[in-house]
Amino acid sequence: MAVVRKRSRRAKYITLYSPFLMKETKHELIGEPIESDKGRHQWARCTRSRHSQLVNLDAIEEDNDRSKAVVHITREDAKKYSPKDSFEIGEVIYHAKWDDVGIVRAKDVTSTGGRSIIVQFEKNAEKKLIENLIL
Repeated sequence: MAVVRKRSRRAKYITLYSPFLMKETKHELIGEPIESDKGRHQWARCTRSRHSQLVNLDAIEEDNDRSKAVVHITREDAKKYSPKDSFEIGEVIYHAKWDDVGIVRAKDVTSTGGRSIIVQFEKNAEKKLIENLIL
């Protein structure tokens, strides 16, 4: 009988400036890269403060100054979340109840046949939200 070894996923780390700790710290790249017209983006979570920030992977590869790679997203740039609305992968949304912005990473179908989106937020990590809810 052959032994099957489960391959562990290796985490990828980069050093970035953490605005909460006000110094450079080690960040873990989380999730999968998001392709957009502005390049490849991915979330990086500080290993000490646990705060997430969006980074442009193409800018990191091209330039040694990683401060330019951090993508600042604000409420003004985001579409306000409502369970009645429909969203696209890569779209920036703002959740008013949590006062947090995030990016839609994936779409899914719920067990009841409804539609949901998986959103990576800055403060609240990854959350699954309902979309296109018909009452």
